[in-house]
Amino acid sequence: MQTQSTTTSSAEKMKWSAQDTTWMLSLFGTAVGAGILFLPINAGLNGFWPLVALAILVGPMTYLAHRGLARFVLSSKKPGSDITEVVEEHFGATAGKLITLLYFFAIYPIVLIYGVGITNTVDSFMVNQLGMESLPRSVLSIILIMGMMSVMLAGEKLMLKVTQFLVYPLVAILLFMSVYLIPDWNMSALQQIPTVGDFMTTIWISIPVLVFAFNHSPAISAFSMAQTRSYGENAERKSNQILFRTSGMLLGFVMLFVFSCVLSLTPADLAEAKAQNLAVLSYLANKHESPFISYLGPVVAFVAIVSSFFGHYMGAREGLNGIIIKQLRSRGKEVNMKKIDMFTVVFVIVTSWIVATINPSILGMIESLGGPIIATILFIMPMYAIKKVPAMKKYAGKPSNIFVTFMGMVAISAIMYGFVA
Repeated sequence: MQTQSTTTSSAEKMKWSAQDTTWMLSLFGTAVGAGILFLPINAGLNGFWPLVALAILVGPMTYLAHRGLARFVLSSKKPGSDITEVVEEHFGATAGKLITLLYFFAIYPIVLIYGVGITNTVDSFMVNQLGMESLPRSVLSIILIMGMMSVMLAGEKLMLKVTQFLVYPLVAILLFMSVYLIPDWNMSALQQIPTVGDFMTTIWISIPVLVFAFNHSPAISAFSMAQTRSYGENAERKSNQILFRTSGMLLGFVMLFVFSCVLSLTPADLAEAKAQNLAVLSYLANKHESPFISYLGPVVAFVAIVSSFFGHYMGAREGLNGIIIKQLRSRGKEVNMKKIDMFTVVFVIVTSWIVATINPSILGMIESLGGPIIATILFIMPMYAIKKVPAMKKYAGKPSNIFVTFMGMVAISAIMYGFVA
C-alpha cells in the first residue's frame, strides 16, 4: 500500500507545472539572444539542403549536450552545489580553479556584448524610428544596464517572471515573421544541389553557429540547483523533461524562422547582408521598404538581448564568485558570500557600463574566442566525467555519449578552422 502511495506521489511530482513552463521559457530566452538575427544569414548562406541536415542534427545535439551538463551539476554529493563547486569536487582544486576561470571567461564577454548591444539597439531605435536625438552614450548605457541588473538583484522569482513576460512576445514575433515571409518564399533554392565535398564542409563550418545560437549552458547550473530544491531525488528526471521541451521549442520556432528567412532571400541577398554586417530583419526591412519590419526588428533585438542577458549573467556570476571563493579558501581566509555577491554585482555593472560607453569593435572576436571554451564545457567535460567520475558511471555505455563527444569535437575543430582559414 505504501509502495503504491509512494509511486503516486512520485508521479504527482513529475506532472508539468507552471514553474516548469517558466524555467523552459527562461532557458529558451537564454539561448535566443541577438545572434538569432544573424543566424539565418550565417546558417543559410551555403544553400538550403545543408540547412536541412543541420536542422536534423541540432535538436539531438542541443538536448543531449545540455542534459549531460545538467547531470554533471546534479552529480554532486552535496545537493545545491553550483557548477564551480561540482568541478572542484570531481576534478580536484587545481582543475577546479582552471575550469572555473575558463567558464567565467567564456560567458562574461557575452554579458559585455549584450551591454553594448542593448545600448546600440535602443539608441538606433530612438534616432531612426522615433526621430529623437541620441542621449549621451554613457547615460543611456548605465540606465539600460541598471534596468537589467535591477531585475537580477530582485531575485530569481522576479527574473523568471520578467523572462516569461519577454519570451512570449519573442516567440509570437518569431512565429509571425516566419508566416509573414511565406508569400516571398523562392523555391529555386531547393534546386541547388551542392557537391558532397561542399555539403560536408558547409555542415562542418556551420555547426558552431548553430551550437551557440541554441546554447543555454550559462543558465544550466542555476536551473539544475533550482530543480534540486523543488524536486529533490526527482531533480534529474524533471530536468530532462524541461530540457527536452526547451530543445523542441528552440528547434520549432528558431529553425522555422531561419528557413522562412532563407527561402525569402536569394544566396546573393544573404551574401550582401553578410557583407553589410546587417541583421536579417534590417536587411529585409531595407529590401521590402517595410516600416513594419523596421519597427519590429529593434523590438525583437531588444527582447532577445534582455532575456538572454539574464541567463548569461547567472553564469558569469557563478564563475566570478567561484574564482573568488576558491582563491580565499586556498589562502585560508573566511568566505563572506554577501561581500562576494556585492563585488560581483558592482564589477559587472561598472565593466559593462565602461565597455558599452566605449563601444569597441573587438567584441565579436572575444565572443568567438569564448566559443571553443563553451563547446568544451558543454559537450566534452560531462562526457569526460562519465568516464572518470564514479557518480557519473551510471550514464556510461550509451550511444548518445559518442554522438555528443563527436559533435563537440566537430564544433571545436570548426571554430579553430575559422581562425586559420
